[in-house]
Amino acid sequence: MRAVRIHELTGPAGLRVDEVEAPTPGAGEVAIDVKAAGINFPEVLLAYGKYQFKPPPPFIPGGEVAGVVAAVGEGVSSLRVGDRVAATMLHGAFAERVVVPELATVALPDAVPFETGAITLLTYATTYHALVDRAAIQPGERLLVLGASGGVGVAAIQLGKLLGARVIAAAGTPEKLAFCKEMGADEGVCYATEDLKERVKQLTAGHGADVVYDAVGGPYAEPALRAIAWEGRYLVVGFAAGEIPRIPLNLTLLKGCQIVGVFWGSFAMREPARNRSHCAAIFEHVAAGRLAPHLDATFPFEQAGDALRRLEGRAVRGKLALVP
Repeated sequence: MRAVRIHELTGPAGLRVDEVEAPTPGAGEVAIDVKAAGINFPEVLLAYGKYQFKPPPPFIPGGEVAGVVAAVGEGVSSLRVGDRVAATMLHGAFAERVVVPELATVALPDAVPFETGAITLLTYATTYHALVDRAAIQPGERLLVLGASGGVGVAAIQLGKLLGARVIAAAGTPEKLAFCKEMGADEGVCYATEDLKERVKQLTAGHGADVVYDAVGGPYAEPALRAIAWEGRYLVVGFAAGEIPRIPLNLTLLKGCQIVGVFWGSFAMREPARNRSHCAAIFEHVAAGRLAPHLDATFPFEQAGDALRRLEGRAVRGKLALVP
């Protein structure tokens, strides 16, 4: 089978399309013929050897797929050959066939195209876990989303609205903020031209943000924390800016707030049945039109490096997909 592999940890330039042996499922596993794979920022970090886990090259990147069940291993009871599914994994998605544990899959409704199925789970499941499990967000609360025009940002906007929050999107350009409002954001803050703390205070009549969703880190973390409301929850989702911020802990005392870690990957491994239930609920909302993952563009395997360059250059609105 064909697969995209990282051969050198030099960024997008290190990707090549190879012929590799197709995997076969073992007990409790399923093989999926991949119709589309989602592309996420961790793939950029993996290409440079800067992600939390560092598989030795050559390896196949990619953390989410959608496709058709091609084979099932011994003991698999919830899936049959021919079923439409989506699935997540640590890496290995950029291939024509993948093998994953049964509990890492979720049924893909007929109304959801494969490309949409492939770009949904990592961002929306992360965000569902963040807003529901970790923040316990309530209707009417103010949600500030940093990096709001990206994949997890769009998921946070849409899920925040679905859960009844008032959503304030923060992004780097007026064009990105206009896109965020198309995705459902109520208000916007432009990093480049506005003071994040002061603008959030203005937009909330001095109350501040009840929940901050931060997948960016870097220089925006401290002003966002300073804009948080009393007893607010600051969700640490990721560090797309590249810099892990150092937070003055006196701010948590003064705000009576919580800094809450969101490690969805670990949650999915520790509580796979619960995560699978979350994913099924997400796809129900997608099929019904209540959530609308935004596909910016699709790329063939041969252009996987170009896709990662586009993501690295912050030129993506929503998500990208790779199609065999």
